[in-house]
Amino acid sequence: MLVTAYLAFVVLLASCLGLELSRCRAKPPGRACSNPSFLRFQLDFYQVYFLALAADWLQAPYLYKLYQHYHFLEGQIAILYVCGLASTVLFGLVASSLVDWLGRKKSCVLFSLTYSLCCLTKLSWDYFVLLMGRALGGLSTALLFSAFEAWYIHEHMERHDFPAEWIPATFARAAFWNHVLAVVAGVAAEAVTCWMGLGPVAPFVAAIPLLALAGALALHNWGENYDRQRAFSRTCAGGLRCLLSDRRVLLLGTIQALFESVIFIFVFLWTPVLDPHGAPLGIVFSSFMAASLLGSSLYRIATSKRYHLQPMHLLSLAVLIVVFSLFMLTFSTSPGQENPVESFIAFLLIELACGLYFPSMSFLRRKVIPETEQAGVLNWFRVPLHLLACLGLLVLHDSDHKTGTRNMFSICSAVMVMALLAVVGLFTVVRHNAELRVPSPTGEPYAPEL
Repeated sequence: MLVTAYLAFVVLLASCLGLELSRCRAKPPGRACSNPSFLRFQLDFYQVYFLALAADWLQAPYLYKLYQHYHFLEGQIAILYVCGLASTVLFGLVASSLVDWLGRKKSCVLFSLTYSLCCLTKLSWDYFVLLMGRALGGLSTALLFSAFEAWYIHEHMERHDFPAEWIPATFARAAFWNHVLAVVAGVAAEAVTCWMGLGPVAPFVAAIPLLALAGALALHNWGENYDRQRAFSRTCAGGLRCLLSDRRVLLLGTIQALFESVIFIFVFLWTPVLDPHGAPLGIVFSSFMAASLLGSSLYRIATSKRYHLQPMHLLSLAVLIVVFSLFMLTFSTSPGQENPVESFIAFLLIELACGLYFPSMSFLRRKVIPETEQAGVLNWFRVPLHLLACLGLLVLHDSDHKTGTRNMFSICSAVMVMALLAVVGLFTVVRHNAELRVPSPTGEPYAPEL
């Protein structure tokens, strides 16, 4: 596994670099890229945001290994993960209102404090302290994915009065560098674990200075901004009405809940599947992130003017790849017949599919869900998503330990077949809807159906 992991990492990284370099050469310079004021503003945002993302990714490869290092049983580790998921959905429901009430800048500083405390709890062997750490991690995750974006959009539009069409360019670049940071974080986590002499807790200790620097830069360089709050009950009620009145939204939410709940379970399972076979966890994680980056690059190529595939096509392909990968895993994790290399390949395919899935889903959500109702609808999407993931993790340990992992992959396969049926249903509903197609590069209506 050691050789396989490093080889896969090198091949995937070379593929990503090749695709990105060819894209950069072909991409004409945009107007926003030459505006000095905008570039300075972007840099102020990226400095803080990228430090926050790097600290988040640095902890990912060794979380399960840390709990295992503290001699907790797999069932106890599953409950820790369930606690983290439950706190994420709980705080995620109120994060937008909290951020608007407290202030975006203060919320970003609060993120650095709560996530630093979360990392400090990892130094404890006490199970209750680790549970509290998972709850703090859920709050921190909710703030990371709400406060930073909200601060940027308000500053971009209200304080600096830059064109609204420049906002997607900022977040597209942030999404690319987010993948790059994840790849680097895996290698860094492997390095600090080997060099610091602290074992699996080392990446969590190394993340604290990054979080402290992010909070300090936000406190010093950013201005505060607020927004008028919409009542939480009104947000949820409007989202529910939109969800029930539009079949496209309902099907899209079903796909998201099924697909992403399986991904949450995958995040829990990959370490116990590969770690017993001597896999370098940091390098394996970097390989996963490189595969996801490769998928994102393939998405951009597939939707370009040369191939002009549609996001609906790529969403269908992503679900099919995950179904195939999960069937592979049901055989490669069979007790007594484990094949870690085959499992690793299946995991890489799942990450590749994620690289196709997330931009496809993002495009379809923007087109299908009205902007005023997106927050409420996404809140309703998250509830079944996290509920399914929590139930899945608990079911995993309701059977013999030796067969539980294989049974979990079998259940996930069935869940993804249901997601595939939902994709077919959505495909049928929107196949004649020109609004859900990437515009033709010639400016003419695109003839082929979805």
